[in-house]
Amino acid sequence: MAVGIWQRLDQAGRNSVPFSTTVAAMLVGMMPLQLPDYSFVAPPLTLMAIYYWAIYRPDLLKPYMAFGIGVLQDLLGGSPLGMSALVYVLSYWLVLTQRRYFLGNSFWFLWLGFALVAVGAGAVQWVAYSLMTVHLVAPGNVVAQALLAIVLFPVPAWCFSKLHRSLLS
Repeated sequence: MAVGIWQRLDQAGRNSVPFSTTVAAMLVGMMPLQLPDYSFVAPPLTLMAIYYWAIYRPDLLKPYMAFGIGVLQDLLGGSPLGMSALVYVLSYWLVLTQRRYFLGNSFWFLWLGFALVAVGAGAVQWVAYSLMTVHLVAPGNVVAQALLAIVLFPVPAWCFSKLHRSLLS
């Protein structure tokens, strides 16, 4: 009897890995660093996590979880409520519809896909902020953030891959 409870608890913990790593990525990405203007170009670690898990374990990271994480990020970070949720749900949906192309392909293809998603997510944010402020916002920060995300993507992807193989396979 006790073995069944421990097995179910172990499985529940393993199944929470995509959600918990995405929340952890959000919190790490929101940590203040003593770098000038870092907060404007901080890499979107949450987007990286959502991208990875939407491809490899969409059964464990659902769209409503991406939405909730986005709302939580907006509440904690002071962004307009729903901005991150919009970006994360749109990115999740896009990745999920193209998932079959990413599965079984090389890492380079996965990286290229993330580059497209990062640029698209930045464009959505830029358009939304421009509409909210009723004038065109300078795109420099969005471009810098997307480029930084593309360059840094292999590191979180490797971490997610290791977690995926060790805990969820």
